Amino acid sequence: MESRLSSSMDKGQPVDEAPTLQARTISNISEVKPNEWDSCAGNTNPFVSHTFLRALEESGSCTSQTGWLPQHILLEQNDGDLLGAIPLYLKNHSQGEYVFDHGWAQALENAGGSYYPKLQSSVPFTPATGPRLLVSPGDSAKEKMLLLINASVQVAQKYKVSSLHFTFPTSDEWALMGEVGFLQRTGEQFHWSNNGYQTFDDFLATLTSRKRKSIKRERKKALDNGIKIEILTGTDLKEEHWDSFYGFYIDTGNKKWGTPYLTRDFFNIIHERMPEKIVLMMCRNNGRYVAGALNFLGKDTLFGRHWGCIEEHDCLHFEVCYYQAIEFAIKNGLSFVEAGAQGSHKVHRGYLPKLTYSAHWIRNEGFREAVKNYLADERREIKLHVDAIEEIYSPYKQLR
Repeated sequence: MESRLSSSMDKGQPVDEAPTLQARTISNISEVKPNEWDSCAGNTNPFVSHTFLRALEESGSCTSQTGWLPQHILLEQNDGDLLGAIPLYLKNHSQGEYVFDHGWAQALENAGGSYYPKLQSSVPFTPATGPRLLVSPGDSAKEKMLLLINASVQVAQKYKVSSLHFTFPTSDEWALMGEVGFLQRTGEQFHWSNNGYQTFDDFLATLTSRKRKSIKRERKKALDNGIKIEILTGTDLKEEHWDSFYGFYIDTGNKKWGTPYLTRDFFNIIHERMPEKIVLMMCRNNGRYVAGALNFLGKDTLFGRHWGCIEEHDCLHFEVCYYQAIEFAIKNGLSFVEAGAQGSHKVHRGYLPKLTYSAHWIRNEGFREAVKNYLADERREIKLHVDAIEEIYSPYKQLR
């Protein structure tokens, strides 16, 4: 379905007073030329690329049947030039988002309202910070972002949804959404930063003695059983690797949330279309693959996404997901490793807390006020927690 919307920053201004711009929604990202979308998305984050988002849709991972109906917003000039876009989905559940609003849904249901459907701007199943207001390069970036925000609210009003959510946007986008009245939420993840290290030992040297020794013990223990680790990217990736990894993914997904989100076709598609953005770390034991971790490459960041195994080995998860990721980042001159959602145990392994962001538009005024008060308290608690970790539990000598 395609719908055309007023793109004026003044919601009351009719379309014909802004004749050079229009906003519309599309139900399949394939309706946009890849180069036009990517010109707005940029090259820093692989998850907002046309290729990645199309792989989710084309593979059947992200469709109306799975509760993720694409409603992407395009901001265009009348001549068809794309000025901006928002990856947007109409949803009837809160799964696969990693910013948990199940309590909000229950509260509204208890009050006699209906939380679903809602609109969600995010990368499905991907808790990684990245742009959500995608705008073409050049001047007037803020103006284009404001037009996109306004268009997203118009879509929410048109569909009469309970709410509209932007999850894991950049801090600048989050601030802009706050300026125009969106409710602001914070969360935390644990990221590693490369402070000019040339080797893994350089990184270890910045840690306290106790943490340094602990990491060395864990790395030794992980490989004591003779496990071999292969790091695969680009043309090194073969079908056999994906066959094994998908088995790990399914097994872990079944244990964690019952039904894994991604189909086997998704992995086929990214293997074919974006192998240079993939870093797959596979573990062999006695000649067969027993565990693996899937990472994606950004411009300056390694994004850890999925871990799975069919054999349990002490400390192997830490080795592959945290220490091998750090080594890869150092060797390849990357500035950061984002090791996925949650996990305060990462602090002892060199990953420090970083704020993540989300912004929320809620239709019902009474419910909006209740959520606003809750978020003010939550933001304070999150900040206190982040500060406490950095001040008390940091493994780095200079931060103690």
